[in-house]
Formats: sequence, C-alpha cells, structure tokens
Amino acid sequence: MTITEQLGALSAILAQGNVHTLFQPIVSLAERRVLGYEALTRGPSNSPLHSPLNLFAVARQTGHLSELEVLCRQTACKCFSAQRLQGKLFLNVSPESLLEPIHPSGLTLQLLQRYGLSPSQVVIELTEQTPTDDFQLLSRALHHYRSMGFTIALDDLGAGYSSLRLWSELRPDYVKIDRHFIEGIHQDALKREFVGSILQIARRSRAQVIAEGIEQVEELAVLTEMGVDLVQGYLLARPHERPPREATDMLPRVEAAPALAEEARDLRNLLLEQPAVAHDTPIARVLEAFRLQANLNSMAVLDTERRPCGIVHRHSLSDALLKPFATDLFARKPISRLMSEDFLAVELGQSLQQVSRLLTSRARQRIEEDFIITEGGAYQGLGRVIDVLKLITELKIEQARYANPLTLLPGNVPIRQCLERVLAQGREVAVCYIDIDSFKPFNDLYGYSRGDEVLLCLAHCLSERVDPSRDFLGHIGGDDFMLVIGSGDWRPRLDRLIEDFTQQCRRFYRSEHLEAGCFVSHNRQGVRQAFALLSLSIGVVHLNAGDCAGLNAEDLAAQASEAKHSAKEIVGSAVFVRPPVLAAIPL
Repeated sequence: MTITEQLGALSAILAQGNVHTLFQPIVSLAERRVLGYEALTRGPSNSPLHSPLNLFAVARQTGHLSELEVLCRQTACKCFSAQRLQGKLFLNVSPESLLEPIHPSGLTLQLLQRYGLSPSQVVIELTEQTPTDDFQLLSRALHHYRSMGFTIALDDLGAGYSSLRLWSELRPDYVKIDRHFIEGIHQDALKREFVGSILQIARRSRAQVIAEGIEQVEELAVLTEMGVDLVQGYLLARPHERPPREATDMLPRVEAAPALAEEARDLRNLLLEQPAVAHDTPIARVLEAFRLQANLNSMAVLDTERRPCGIVHRHSLSDALLKPFATDLFARKPISRLMSEDFLAVELGQSLQQVSRLLTSRARQRIEEDFIITEGGAYQGLGRVIDVLKLITELKIEQARYANPLTLLPGNVPIRQCLERVLAQGREVAVCYIDIDSFKPFNDLYGYSRGDEVLLCLAHCLSERVDPSRDFLGHIGGDDFMLVIGSGDWRPRLDRLIEDFTQQCRRFYRSEHLEAGCFVSHNRQGVRQAFALLSLSIGVVHLNAGDCAGLNAEDLAAQASEAKHSAKEIVGSAVFVRPPVLAAIPL
C-alpha cells in the first residue's frame, strides 16, 4: 500500500470505529482464578490493516496514534462491560501517545463511567515501541492515572528500548516479561537466571510478575517451579472475542515428574485443619471464633462449593473494627465485607519448594499471615508461613552438609539418594557418569588453581544443560560428575555439553598448546608424553521404567562408572551408552 492508501484506510477505520477487541486471560496459578484480561485490538478482517502491527505502525507514521488508541480503549471498555467479564481489564497504552499534547485528559475516566466500570478494575499497560526520553513527564502522566485509582503495568520487560529504566522510574504494579525469555525456558539456564533476577527485583519493588507468551507445558512447569504466579499465553487461551472465564478450564494438567534433585516434600505435615466460614457468616460470629481460640491467626472464607474466596486475618479484622462504632455497624454484616481477596491458595500435593517460591514471590505476604491449602480446589486447611521457612532452612542446612566444597554441587550422599529415588519412582532416565580426559596431566602442568577453574567450568556447562524440574546434577569428586536426565532428549543435550565444554576450555591453554592441539606432561609412570587437549568421556546407563525393580543404587552407579571406562577407550570426547544389567533373580 502507498502512504496515501494507508492513510485512506486508517481514516475510514477511525471514522467508522471499525476495530474489534479480543481478550486474552491472565491467570493466577496459586489461586486458580482469572486475574483479568488483556484487551487486544484488530483492524477490519478484510483490510491490510487487520494486523495490529500494521495498524499501529501506520497510525504512528501518520500522526493518528493517540486517536487510534482512544478508539481502541473505548471499544475494549464497551465489550468488557457488555460481557460482564470479571477481574481486571488491561488496556495497552503507548508512552508516546500519553506524551502527545493532543492526548485528551480525563477521557478514560469518562469511558469507564459510561460503561459502568471503576478505575480499580483497569490496568494501564505501557507498551514501548519507540524510545522514551521524557521520563519526568511520563511519570507525571502516570501519577495522574494512579491518583484516580488505576494501576500500572509495564509490558515486554527486557525487550524495549528503556524498559528497565521505566521500571526503576515508574515503579509499576505489574511487570510482564517478554516472551523471548519465556520461550524454551525449560531448556535454557540463562533465561531461568533472567526470570529469577526479575522475580527478586519484583519482590523488592512490590510488583507482581506476569509471564506472557507461554505455549508449552514444559515452560509452564518450570515457571511454576520458580514461583511465577501470573501467566498468560496460547497454552492457556488464545485471544478471543468471548474468552473463557474459569481458570480451571484453561490450566493444563501438568503431570510433573517427582523431583530428582531433592526429597519431594508435600504439605501434609504443614496442614492445620482449621475451621472455615461461609462467605455469608455474620462478622459477629467470626469475631467470637477468634475470641474463643487465642492461637487462631486466620480463617478461610468459602463459597457455596467450599472453594476459598477470601481469608480473614486476626490483625486486619481487629484494625477494621477499631474505628468508632465499627463493631455495631458491621456485626450483622457478612464476613465477605471485611475478608481479604488477596490470599495464597496452594494444592496439597505441591512441594515445599514450590510453595516457598510462591510465598517469596508475593509482594504482600506477611510472615505472620497464613495461607490456604486445598485439594482439587476444595478447602482442606491452613498453613503457616513461618513453618514453611523453618523447614526450608532445615533442608538447606542438610544439603550444605553434603555439598562439594569447590563446586557446591550435591556430593555422594545426595547422589546416592537421587539414584534410590529414581529406582523407587520407576522412572525412565539417563544416568550419566562424566569424566574429564587428560585432567591429571593438565593439572600437573598448569597447576591446581587452573585445574580448579576447569572443574568449575565443567560444573557451569553442566548446570546450563540441567532442567531443575526434571534433572539432577552432582559432583562425585575430582573430575567426576553425575548427571541424571529425566527427559528423552538426553543425547542431543550431551552432544551440546561436549561442544560447549570444548569451546569454553580454550581459554585455559597456552597459545602453543592450542596451535599444536596437545600438550606435553608426565604420565602416571612419570614419563613425559603428549596428551590431547581436554575432552569428556560420558558413560550412560539408559534406564527404562521396567528395569528399576532389578537394581539398587550401588549397582546403578557402578554400571555407569563401567560405561564411563568404555567411553574413555574411545579417542577424544565420547558418549558410551549401555542398557542396565539386572541382578539375577534367585529361583
């Protein structure tokens, strides 16, 4: 299309109000409910400007961006209200349109009043497509929105021109991680590091993190394990004019394999079978329950299907009723008037580690407050935050006792426990015994300090290949490592490990050794000889579920070691795979 044709098509769209809105749900994993919906705009289906990228690009080029965004906002509010969608409405707004002198002030509030919505239901989501220079003016514009009751989200964190500075300057209520860092996160340790850093910053800035662009079950599993609560993407629901309303219908059943890296402790030992109250229970009766039980800190509030819809904390109820005449005013009112809808509900089968990450990712979780434990969505009881932290601390201390002092990876005791869990669970896994070829002569020639650097390099390369939700990595000692891979793609992952380690090791050699492709050092008999550059020998025992009953942990470790010795007989880096040899069954 020529510029004239583009302008004509856009002018027709604006004159006729010919855009339509799709909604994509944003789901809370912990509460298994829809937090809200992001409003996404499309142009006419038969137009070259149907794509939002084309539509907004033309509007930006022709100076009609602010006018188009106002139309999109109006259409979104109208459709959201007409469908009576629950939760928050996320409206995309570009910073540049907010900074335009012609941007109409107060129009969004007027739109909400027209369609029966309140500012507390609306999140202004900043989408950055061009550089933003005037941070002070943008901050004043967003302060204006906040003063009216709106909340703020920052979109595509990590992808924009200045998104980290925007986060620092504007302190948004929500940050949405760009899908580049979500795609394939289960296979990329660096992306997991990035998301982990974002979660830490979010806790300090009291922002909630939304992971968008989730398309694979494995991505969702890793994000859940890391403690990400709010999620969005095609895996849950594609944008639609009439989006789904129930989170349970969207969340896939993730059949997560039991943890290999640590003992999988669920919440049964933490469960406090405390009574709950119905949402229509009079406040006076709830007050009496707290008075009769001095050690009762919280009470869950349930709907008609015994599903949690809120929580009442002793301290917050007391604060609410300290006001003059408050007790008389509220005594006969239902507890739903004073309950908090901002609560954490977790499933009984979740691991202690998952719950710990969810708790620490919540900006508003107080240590003295309780969380709700459910099973199949139905209320079971309460858990105490302090109990979770205590058990996690005990677990970390125990793990530290058996960690290798150089790499801090789990040592021989955790390795044996991992192999015992593999056999008890009847898992299909690849047990990999990894050894560095020519390491002793390298150590003798270059010194122990450089040798330690090589070991740390291998530990890092191995960590890059580990999926924390499915795999286990341990350090047997010296240059021997154990990797247990719980997924079927173990062979290409080992090939990439070898390539990565070979490349990373180049920085440890002298230039003459790199050029020669070998170095000269003493062998075990004290005789000088040439040794090839460092390589990896990997022995693999590919264990199928049916093999587990005929083995014990010691046999499995010994067979992996034997496979490693077979790999060392091959020149250069090699992977030697063998099936397990089962113990003879006595007649």
